[in-house]
Amino acid sequence: MVRVLLADPIEESGRRMFEEAGAEVRQLGDDERERLPEIVADFDALVVRSATKVTAELLRAGRRLRVVGRAGIGVDNVDIQAATELGILVVNAPTANMISATEHTLALLLAMARNVAAANASVESEEWRRKDFIGTELQGKTLGVIGFGRIGQSVAARARAFDMKIVASDPFLDPEVAKRLEIELLSLDELLPRADFVTLHTPLTEQTRNLIDAGRIAQMKPGARLVNCGRGGVVDEEALLAALDSGHLAGAALDVFAREPPPDWRLAQHPKTVVTPHIGAQTREAQERVATDTVRMVLGALDGSLAVTAVNLPFGSTGRAGERYLRLAQQLGRLASALLGGGLSSVHVDLWGVADELHTPVTVAAVKGALTPALGEAVNFVNAARLAEGRGVDGVHTSHQRPSAYSHLVGVSVEGAAGEITLEGTLFGEDDARVVAVGSYRLEFRPAGRLLVMHNRDVPGVVGRLGTTLGDAAVNIAEIHLAREHGGDEAVAVVRLDQEPDDSVLDAIRAFDEVRRVQLVDLGDR
Repeated sequence: MVRVLLADPIEESGRRMFEEAGAEVRQLGDDERERLPEIVADFDALVVRSATKVTAELLRAGRRLRVVGRAGIGVDNVDIQAATELGILVVNAPTANMISATEHTLALLLAMARNVAAANASVESEEWRRKDFIGTELQGKTLGVIGFGRIGQSVAARARAFDMKIVASDPFLDPEVAKRLEIELLSLDELLPRADFVTLHTPLTEQTRNLIDAGRIAQMKPGARLVNCGRGGVVDEEALLAALDSGHLAGAALDVFAREPPPDWRLAQHPKTVVTPHIGAQTREAQERVATDTVRMVLGALDGSLAVTAVNLPFGSTGRAGERYLRLAQQLGRLASALLGGGLSSVHVDLWGVADELHTPVTVAAVKGALTPALGEAVNFVNAARLAEGRGVDGVHTSHQRPSAYSHLVGVSVEGAAGEITLEGTLFGEDDARVVAVGSYRLEFRPAGRLLVMHNRDVPGVVGRLGTTLGDAAVNIAEIHLAREHGGDEAVAVVRLDQEPDDSVLDAIRAFDEVRRVQLVDLGDR
């Protein structure tokens, strides 16, 4: 049974989803937190929110750990590099709080522009000072959106309803996408002097830490206002405080801080700031979605699905359609490597009719499969490329434009001290994977189950003797597929078996005068 440890509380609906899927779930108690490294050792998945720091030491303590689920967007409390090195998949729920974060950004934007918090406090103090709370309108103003992902785009769409002009800065945004969205895409240095309001929606990385520092704030338009509902640490808080004191900036609205709660309250208490205690995702709807989305991702990852939002995969989600090609490439790599017999030095993937965005994932899948006979469950999609590099195994792919006999074809070639093995495979229908070539032999079989692969001289009687030998040992043949070289005297047989023959049976088959080589490969998935 899969075991899941909830280090931080999630909505009850999420816990029910785990239990309905047959998982054993344990909620970490407050009095157990110091023992978390000891407790996590016996769990397959760890689910956290922002309170738990998933360090390299904690990950190493998780001897069974396969997945870390971050219930939310940000993963700066998870050591991604350590997780990747350990082959632990990190998944999150990047869209679950998109609407709540968007709406909170607009709420703070309006509250700052119209002095809502200060005016409210004044009235609660039984004052009526209308002239002290002159605000500014959003109509006609320029909103600079830094980080134009899902939330940035969502904020921009709603800001347009206030007749704001939108400019954006995002080094990863395709200019064609910006053009389609009718967004003026600028560099950060171009955006800052033009924007009346600046809103931040970037992750916290080493590249974005203190992205808005004293120099960048100096570039901002005098009297501009800053909103940060994204990640704490993206803004240099000392520099922001100085800009508010000097009057260079007219205001700031903050939901996040570099340290929470902030050890220094000067910025939060400044008369020109509107602040909230990191509540951008604190809506009933968002918390429900965060829980259910995270559970869905964790369960999918534990089940081997790649249609998950994984932070540390070497490629993006392939979707359900892409998963079929990854499974095919993985089985081709695994079978080819097993037939090679060890000493792997390279994996080469040839692709015909496979979408460009799947080339890297399919290659990683083939490398994972090729390493599996030697490394077993220690290799996965997260660490396959790193393990291959550490073993001196090259993984490359080539895309072919010329037509093949099939509309979609994946070829995997592995090389090593024992020579080279090449397999080709395709998909029939929705999910029917088939090997269609073993080297120069054209034959068709499913890459699954116990496969006995026999190379022999093409003479009468070999297949009959093979069947008799297996039958005498009570080993049933489920399928048999035969091919021979065109114009040659060599043949190959791929036989799917219901039972596993012992070594004495295999030795008896190898003793046939006509047999060149016999190998037994168990690919599972019967």
